[in-house]
Formats: sequence, structure tokens, C-alpha cells
Amino acid sequence: MQSRTLGSGLEVSALGFGCMGLNHGYAHKLDEGHSIEVIRRAVELGVTFFDTAQVYGPFTNEEIVGRALAPVRDQVVIATKFGFDFDGTRPSGLNSSPEYIRSTVDASLGRLGVERIDLLYQHRVDPDVPIESVAGTVKELIEEGKVAHFGLSEAGAATIRRAHAVQPVTALQSEYSLWWREPEAAILPTLDELGIGFVPFSPLGKGLLTGTIGTATPFSEDDVRSTLPRYSAESRQASSDLVDLLGSLAEQKQATPAQVALAWLLAQQPWICPIPGTTKVHRLEENVAAATVELTDAERDRLTATSDLIDTAADRYPEKMQKMIDR
Repeated sequence: MQSRTLGSGLEVSALGFGCMGLNHGYAHKLDEGHSIEVIRRAVELGVTFFDTAQVYGPFTNEEIVGRALAPVRDQVVIATKFGFDFDGTRPSGLNSSPEYIRSTVDASLGRLGVERIDLLYQHRVDPDVPIESVAGTVKELIEEGKVAHFGLSEAGAATIRRAHAVQPVTALQSEYSLWWREPEAAILPTLDELGIGFVPFSPLGKGLLTGTIGTATPFSEDDVRSTLPRYSAESRQASSDLVDLLGSLAEQKQATPAQVALAWLLAQQPWICPIPGTTKVHRLEENVAAATVELTDAERDRLTATSDLIDTAADRYPEKMQKMIDR
């Protein structure tokens, strides 16, 4: 697989692997053995960039990723995230105080079984802690050799600039796809100006762009999509023209809708590295193959124009989670 560079020098595969869904966020939770099998198959396919977080599980996702990648540690880039406080094993709010960052990063190093975290993100901006303090703490961790690169997640343009002035930001992680293009307004121009890479999560709209989810598709109570306003039947119906177009183009190209959606994303900028996740090896193989799908300018423009028609009035998250997004 071709590689891409995030920030000033973090080289990763053009497509990464988002590990969250292996055991967090959706109704299915794979056993550790199956999870490790999926991650190691990704390595075989040329994926070198793996994304996890303290809150996934919580905590157990980091352990799975660490064990799966231990045999190839020197060949891969591992990203994790800090910033959530916990009441036992349940997230209870945000906490990016310097002392808490240090203690939780030490815990992540232990769970991952590594001496250094390749890319450390602040998972959500903490309004009670100045971003300069956060960036300064990560800068110290970099100087100590515990962290290699600093990242932010769901941060707004002004926050990115303030953090970058203290410690260069290598990558921003936020949602971005044909189904959700808000970053194009202010985030992507800021990243381009500052030389920061972009790591889109949910690049397939949490499954919506694969063509496998219809307006009547049920979500169980332990599936995160059951709580998200943008996954109501009405919102899914509003995206039907885009899903139909993806299917039509996929048929013409002997590809799949997911591959076309990922190809569109890869074509936006050379410093974008999507991190689709899956629990199925055949879907993993399908996603990785998207790196070979080429769209013409006309096809990209048609997808963009159809995406423009989607009503984005519904929030991505329930009110409590929506307030954690810094814009």
C-alpha cells in the first residue's frame, strides 16, 4: 500500500485501521483472539497505522491492540488518546489536567506494552484546561521519549492554532466523509496552512455509505447509532440519493460502494489518512483495496454535488456528547 505523511514526518499507510469497533461502540464485541486475527490481517495487507483510545472498552482495546501488534512493533504506528475521566470503568467527563495526562499516558504505555506512543491525541478538548497547558504537557512527554507525535481530536481551528504554537500538531482526527463534510469549511484550510495531517474517523458514515443500511435497518440498544440523531430513519432517507450514486459508480468500476466512498476521501488531499474499522476480515480486505480505486474528476464532482444536497441539520451526537466538540 502507498504511504502518506502526516504533519512534518509521520509516515503511515494511506489507509489506517480504526480499532474501536472491535470491542466498543457497537452491538458486536469480538473475543480477543478474533480481534487479534483482524488486526494482524491488516498488517499483512500493508496497513501500518492503528488507532485506539483509553476510553475504548474502556481500556481493553489498548490491551488488544498492544498484544496484536507486539510481533511487528517496529513496523507500525500506534495512535491512542487521552482526555476522559472515569468513574471506575465508565467515562464520567473530561479531564486534561497535566497530572492526569501523565498518569493516564503511563497507563496506556503499560496496556499497549510499548515504551513510546507514536501519536498521542487529546480525545476531546477540555474547556477547563487551557490548550496551551495540554500542548505543553505533551511537549514534555515527547522530550522524555514517552510520546513521538502530538494530535488533537474534534478540535476547532482556533484551538488547533493555539496548540500548534506550543507543540507542533502532527494530525487532527475528526469525522469526515461524503456524508459529513463540515471540516471543509474551516478545519481543512487550517490544516493545509499549518502542515498538519488529517485522520478522518467514520469515513464510511458508520456503515451508511456501504449500501447495507436502509431506513428500516434496526439498531440494538447497545449500538451507538441508536442514540445518534443523524441515524434516524428520516436522516437515512435524506442520504438515499448519495447511497444510490455510490452503488451505481461502484457497479461501473467493478468495485463496492465503500471502496468508492473511500476513494473519494483519499482524493481530497494527499495528507488525509482515513481509518475505517471493521470486525470482518473480508470487509477489511475490501476497504484496503479502495486504495487502488481511481475516480475521474467528473465522478468526484458528481459525488460531491450529490453530497451537497444532504440535509445536515440533525446533530451527529446527543446533546451531552455534542457539547464536547470544540468548534
